[in-house]
Amino acid sequence: MELFTKVDLPEPGFNIDYTQKLAFFGSCFADNIAAQFAMRKFQVLSNPFGTVYNPLSIERQLREIADGKIFGEVDVFQDARGPWHSWLAHSSLSAASREECIAKLNAAAEGAREFLKQAEVVFVTLGTSFVYYLKETGEAAANCHRQDPRLFERRMITVEEATQALENIVLDLRKINPESHIVFTVSPLRHMGDGAHGNNLSKATLMLAVEKAIAGMQAHANPLEYFPSYEIVMDELRDYRFYESDMIHLSKTAEEYIFERMVETYCDMTAYGNIARVEKFMKEANHRVSDMHSPAATTFAQKAIAQAENLEKSIPGLDLVAEIAKFRKILNNS
Repeated sequence: MELFTKVDLPEPGFNIDYTQKLAFFGSCFADNIAAQFAMRKFQVLSNPFGTVYNPLSIERQLREIADGKIFGEVDVFQDARGPWHSWLAHSSLSAASREECIAKLNAAAEGAREFLKQAEVVFVTLGTSFVYYLKETGEAAANCHRQDPRLFERRMITVEEATQALENIVLDLRKINPESHIVFTVSPLRHMGDGAHGNNLSKATLMLAVEKAIAGMQAHANPLEYFPSYEIVMDELRDYRFYESDMIHLSKTAEEYIFERMVETYCDMTAYGNIARVEKFMKEANHRVSDMHSPAATTFAQKAIAQAENLEKSIPGLDLVAEIAKFRKILNNS
């Protein structure tokens, strides 16, 4: 008797290990999965312009990165409460002054461009097909910054509009780095503000667009791929115990499970074993030291440094410089 529906995982055209740089763009689910990789000391870039949910805004962000956009005064605005914002970016890039906001945008774009030039894999996570358009300009807003709702028109984009956005995302990513592998996924987090039916229509639009984009752009050395995050949650984690108390956001257990399924898909046995070794080290390294001046703290730090240096030597691409520095500080203070 089968009591568990297992989602078939894709056969990837590449493998992930510690020598590679991984970039993540899209919804908060992208941030959560990027954090899972970062916790295990992978080289990660996550949403340089902040969390973004719709395909059109992701498209715009990547176009500006690929084109070497230099942000200026016309790219920011001040709201009545004082802060300066950009319609292209999350409020985490907002600032008290116009100059600081512009500087944040340019730093984010430049850092992302340099990272993407070397990124072997880019994950693009799509959250919703609903887009807020500025009535004045027709521009899609990545974030509304709590502005007057009357400034916006909100509508669900069509499959054709979403497909075009995804194709442009691919073209811009390949403009930056022709050899990068691009993986689309649809966020399993439901947008229940649109109602259950509206959420399902929105997610279905994204899935159809991904399918069309993949089918239409396969004549490349690195074909587009799809990872079934949405399907894994809907079929493998359908129980509410895998959700937070709002019954919408995923629990940490669910996020870790999806990460494990990604590792199962994209990592070979060597990488899988290395991840387990790093997880064990990080768990021990994050142990709280109550008295940094005690002999026990000195012994603990010496052991941790030796373990870190051994891991770095045996796992190509692994960087534990921050952990080693932390434990050297304990030794210097003992």
